[in-house]
Amino acid sequence: MGRDTFATYHPVISFAYFACVIVFSVIFLHPVFLAASFAGALAYAFYLGGKKMMKFFAKWLLPLTIIVTIINPLFNHYGQTILFYFRGNPITEESIIYGIVSGIMFSTVILWCWCCNEVMTSDKFMYIFGRITPHLSLVFSMVLRFIPKFKAQMEVVRTAQECVGRDAKSGGFMQKIRRGMKMLSIMTTWALENAVDTSDSMRARGYGLKGRTAYSIYRFDARDTVTAAVMAVCIIAVIAGGIMGLDTLTYYPAIEFAKITAGTLPVYAGYCVLCLGPVILNIKENAKWKRLRSEI
Repeated sequence: MGRDTFATYHPVISFAYFACVIVFSVIFLHPVFLAASFAGALAYAFYLGGKKMMKFFAKWLLPLTIIVTIINPLFNHYGQTILFYFRGNPITEESIIYGIVSGIMFSTVILWCWCCNEVMTSDKFMYIFGRITPHLSLVFSMVLRFIPKFKAQMEVVRTAQECVGRDAKSGGFMQKIRRGMKMLSIMTTWALENAVDTSDSMRARGYGLKGRTAYSIYRFDARDTVTAAVMAVCIIAVIAGGIMGLDTLTYYPAIEFAKITAGTLPVYAGYCVLCLGPVILNIKENAKWKRLRSEI
């Protein structure tokens, strides 16, 4: 895992980027678009997560893709190209291909959402939506912050219970239930106390008072302007391609899609640049740092 350059950009840039790539990944199921989105999401997730993401991909996402690929032709019998029959139901070529596409699409969206969770921290959400919907953004940011804290505290409680011989994984069935309920009671008490402490702290700092200002460390600089302009060009190219039907594909009853021409290449290129943008920025920044260090 290296230093993520894309995470240092303005929160509006990051939020707009992830919103676009997630929506486009769901809407456009053209093989070129799907491959570009999956490659960009996988590369960026591996860059952020390293070995942890590799294990997650091999343990969960790859089986998910295989399961969706298998299940779709068993329940979806649309398509005109029948390959064989399974228990009296036709298995079509179109349903198999659409199952593969659906599995890859689900995995791609999960990867993009994971990357978004790593980059878009709670303070960034507060910065974007704090003035629009302050109460909703506050609740959302507190939930995002509470989940990792709850997991960390749960591990502390579990370790402490294990040290005194009261681990919920050992003992008889009823004993495990009693110990599990004991840990749940401890965590519930901790969550309520933490909520009260947070409320008192926010009230003491004047949250919600009229005229209270908010400090922000984010500034929209020239680097953000250039990135926003490139993103806008890529997004416009993709939307224009969608309007003209260049990035859509029909799977039923037969597979039909627009032929690759000189007009489709800019659309494909724009989407590839959009999906691979964070990885390209990180590679460029790492190469720059290596060059500067070599000159010292």
